[in-house]
Amino acid sequence: MAKEVRMMAIAIALASFAVGGQFVVSPAFAQPAASPAGQSTNADEQALDQIVVTAQRRSELQRDVPISITTISAEQLTQADVTDLSEIQKLTPALTFDYPNGPFVQPTIRGIGTAIASPGSGSNVGVYIDGFYSPNPLVSDFQLLNTRDIQVLKGPQGTLFGRNTTGGAILITTADPSTTPSATAEASYGNYYMQRYQTYATTGLTDKIAVDIEGLYRKGDGFVHNVVTGREDGQYEIWTIRTGVKADVSDAVSLLFRYTHDDVNDPTTVAGNIYAGPNGQIYSIGVITPGAVIVTRPDQVSNDGPTSVRTYSDAFQLTSTFEFNFAALTSHTQYRRDTTTEYADFDHTSAPIFDLYLLIPDKTLTQEFLLTSKNKGPLQWTAGTFFYSYTDTYPNTGGSFGGAPFFYFAHSSVNDVSYAAFLDVTYEVVNNLFLTAGARFSHDEVKNAFFGSNPIVQVPSIDSNHGSPRAVIRYKPNEESSVYASFTRGYKPAILNVGGGTLNGIYVAPETISAYEVGYKYGAHAFAFDLSSFYYDYKNLQVASYTGTTSLINNAATSRIYGLEGQLQYEIVSGLNLTAGAAYVDAKYTTFTTSPRYDQCLVVATCGASYGLYAISDEDASGNQMQNSPKSTGNVGLRYATDVAAGQMALSGNYYYTSQFFFDPSNQFVQKGYQLLSLRAAWTDPSKKYTFAVFGDNVTNTRYRTQVLAQPYGVGSVWGPPATIGCSVRARF
Repeated sequence: MAKEVRMMAIAIALASFAVGGQFVVSPAFAQPAASPAGQSTNADEQALDQIVVTAQRRSELQRDVPISITTISAEQLTQADVTDLSEIQKLTPALTFDYPNGPFVQPTIRGIGTAIASPGSGSNVGVYIDGFYSPNPLVSDFQLLNTRDIQVLKGPQGTLFGRNTTGGAILITTADPSTTPSATAEASYGNYYMQRYQTYATTGLTDKIAVDIEGLYRKGDGFVHNVVTGREDGQYEIWTIRTGVKADVSDAVSLLFRYTHDDVNDPTTVAGNIYAGPNGQIYSIGVITPGAVIVTRPDQVSNDGPTSVRTYSDAFQLTSTFEFNFAALTSHTQYRRDTTTEYADFDHTSAPIFDLYLLIPDKTLTQEFLLTSKNKGPLQWTAGTFFYSYTDTYPNTGGSFGGAPFFYFAHSSVNDVSYAAFLDVTYEVVNNLFLTAGARFSHDEVKNAFFGSNPIVQVPSIDSNHGSPRAVIRYKPNEESSVYASFTRGYKPAILNVGGGTLNGIYVAPETISAYEVGYKYGAHAFAFDLSSFYYDYKNLQVASYTGTTSLINNAATSRIYGLEGQLQYEIVSGLNLTAGAAYVDAKYTTFTTSPRYDQCLVVATCGASYGLYAISDEDASGNQMQNSPKSTGNVGLRYATDVAAGQMALSGNYYYTSQFFFDPSNQFVQKGYQLLSLRAAWTDPSKKYTFAVFGDNVTNTRYRTQVLAQPYGVGSVWGPPATIGCSVRARF
């Protein structure tokens, strides 16, 4: 209770933040249906032909950028009640957020993703917050703060964004501090005792120095009930503090420093039960364990051991901007540390078979210099350098067998280091015909690697060099449209699989991808549309499986992916807006003869001590659908705003669909296709200072899995949330 009171006091203090007691309506919340995450600018407040993106590391109209992009405004986040990053898949065709192992989060775009959770393994989709790369999969899903827009870039982005962007990149942009004083506060309440409090305030210390501060506190019981202990295993508590100082040193120099602290206590990703196959088969060692309670219902678990995930994060970021006559130089300097502890009942039954403990402290250091041309003539260019160091350590991996006290049995760590330089040039050869050529050279190292407990095994360092070229031809038949064809290449570096616990097979080769895309874009004042088709040649996929706490990683030989994607935004009449998107992706392994398959050993004579466990065998997955790759995804959003009772009423909804997909390359574990529907009604008073809303997520109560994890004790299953409803009130000062 004392902690809750303390957090509420922080929220009230932030809401009251001002200088001289003067407040004005915040630009971040000025619109009647502004996002609870913050800024409401961009697509919905501009003409649709004026949507600006930074996909090529410079500000350009979206219709002129030869990359398939889903741009999500703050308004669209509100319509779909999106409050954390993973929920943007409801608004983005061909994007899924996957949980390969407990709290590890890995986005997948157009079939390109990873299910690896091992030191230094990395993602296939880069996540950038205000230009800063966030590599840690344990913090890849987070609460959105003061968000202006989110851009999802489809396809390899190796030239401009570098390593680990074979699938694409997700760019989150937040608002800068302002010298104009303003403040907002919002409170939400929903079923399962969900509470959310968020505040934001900004002001100027002088006419050249601005500061802001934001606080978020969220808690609830969750929807998971433990039928054995009677506890609510989904109880969560999350709080975040973020502050910034922006100084306009001169007309040509600007500095922005930000500090963010996160404290996340949320066991949802490890509150799993047992997977039951479509034929009713129960995948659990509990079926041969006397007295073991096994549950498969979406809202129940029978875990006997501790279930928790706790993450502390501190991020320090400095953005320095220098304006010259010929170009703008931007420096992004970042240091962040993240520490995660996890307790999980690996067998997901009431029997005391095996419980897991992980401690994972990580450190990230990045430095990027980005030089962008200011020439308005036929030549545009972007150049840069990038340094990256990521230390991913598992200092204490422990376990408990048969209910015995926890003991530590493993220790592993790697340090990933990368140096890169890149140049991207666009030239208008003749009127309205543009050629783009780009290349990035990267030197990658994996060093200071070790594993084991007693003794520690040192692993020899590895290094490699990679080139990531890009070539595009684009033609503008008129001012409103453009057509393009592109070739891009990306890579995911080699891995030292220290999580495997052996030097045998510890080297995992890098992934490479060659992508071909053609597309058409159109943008007028009330209508925007784009269509693209693509083909990917994908080699040496890094694929993981698990035996106990050991991660087994190998390379799938080859894959091929092709598909078609389209999106539109349309202001049908004044006040009525439509957004829609759909994607068809055919992603298959062309050659993969060593795909992991899990089968329970039930022959006493041959199983011995492994009786009842699930053994891994190799299966030929050639021709199988790639994991976490639904063939069809789509979304439709509608918003209607009209004057009611002297204020404004906004009614909105978002529908999301995904077809069937598999959680594993052997196509053993399936999630059938499902739909999600979000609805929202909000009224803003005539002064535009107060907004009252009611909302519902997954209102049709669709039950679906977000995670399936196969390991020797069975196959765990984590479910998405059921129908949730709530209400909120927002005040602007």
